[in-house]
Amino acid sequence: MRSGKIKRKTAETEISVALKLDGTGKYKINTGVGFFDHMLEQLARHSLIDLEIEANGDNHIDDHHTVEDTGIALGQALAQAVGDKVGINRYGWCLLPMDDTLIRTALDLSSRPFLYFDIDLPTEKIGDFDTELVREFFQALSTHAGITLHMEKLHGYNSHHIAEAAFKSFSKSLRVAIEKDPRNLKALPSTKGAL
Repeated sequence: MRSGKIKRKTAETEISVALKLDGTGKYKINTGVGFFDHMLEQLARHSLIDLEIEANGDNHIDDHHTVEDTGIALGQALAQAVGDKVGINRYGWCLLPMDDTLIRTALDLSSRPFLYFDIDLPTEKIGDFDTELVREFFQALSTHAGITLHMEKLHGYNSHHIAEAAFKSFSKSLRVAIEKDPRNLKALPSTKGAL
């Protein structure tokens, strides 16, 4: 079973992440940030990654450090679980509709982190959650997992729908990328010989 486990402790946060790539989408998540928990649950469910996250952060200041550091730890756990990348699809993409919203995501598990994020959220908050943290999460995750990640909003006007569609689109793309290619199980998906 391809799995990853990371514990990250700083002066601002203490986070543990455990995941299994070949799961069924089970999750146990507690970050202390309600809307963020809901998004991470979507990530697990739609990528079929079994995911456990426990985060304690300085939420009395704001949720920034908790969200960003969770992205860092999750990215590190993903990189650990994917391992040498032999036999995986490597690429994944998804065009995901959610009511008024349409999000396009494409990613490459290339070990070359890059984020293109063209998703504006029309409100500053979703409940108590700062919408700018959606980008911060994906920046941290893509950097520490080594993902080239492109995400675009094609249309949408409800911030909750936009954020949720972004997480779901990413999750469906990741599911495709991490799956084993039955025609290429023993080869690295690259002509370079390394990823």
